Amino acid sequence: MYEEEFKTIKLGVLRQLALLHPTLTYHSPEHTIDVLVQCERIAVAEGLTDARRLFLLRVAALYHDIGFLNRYTDHEEESCRIFLADADRHNFNEEEKNDVQHMIMATRLPQQPTTLAERIICDADLDYLGRPDFLTIGDRLRREFISHGIVADDDGWQELQLRFLHAHQYHTASSQTLREPVKQLHLLECMREHGVRKKELGIGN
Repeated sequence: MYEEEFKTIKLGVLRQLALLHPTLTYHSPEHTIDVLVQCERIAVAEGLTDARRLFLLRVAALYHDIGFLNRYTDHEEESCRIFLADADRHNFNEEEKNDVQHMIMATRLPQQPTTLAERIICDADLDYLGRPDFLTIGDRLRREFISHGIVADDDGWQELQLRFLHAHQYHTASSQTLREPVKQLHLLECMREHGVRKKELGIGN
């Protein structure tokens, strides 16, 4: 029912995302597509079947990082602004606009989702933490963070990643089952590789 409308929105968003700066090696069009795919997968696993709510979730996935076109810090607010600028062309009502904005803002760290759709998009956004391609995708984020001064060097990245992996939690039952065990293995492997113990990072025993 909503597929043609979604295809039109997706095409427009991807055209905009093609203009992202090449230093955004992680927050790229590929990441957006991955989040979209994972949203669709997790929604099925979580039993989200309402067609309109699923449509809004997919739209939020497309727009969640589009704010990187204009700024790095607080990009979620910019993502919402860009979505609202496009929304009237697609006949979103005020409630739907608010729902999409809330989903986008839920991805801001630290994540604090309150609805099922928000939990799904949050888990989709960080799905890679519990996947076999963790190292490949993580290296893209390392390069981006160093390029944009989020961390100064590889040592800073390693400490940040270890702390983040330890603090992160998945919000849906399906991701907790499917991704959390693998994520914990990645955390242990990173700690072994860098000779780090949890207490050295101040994250418990």
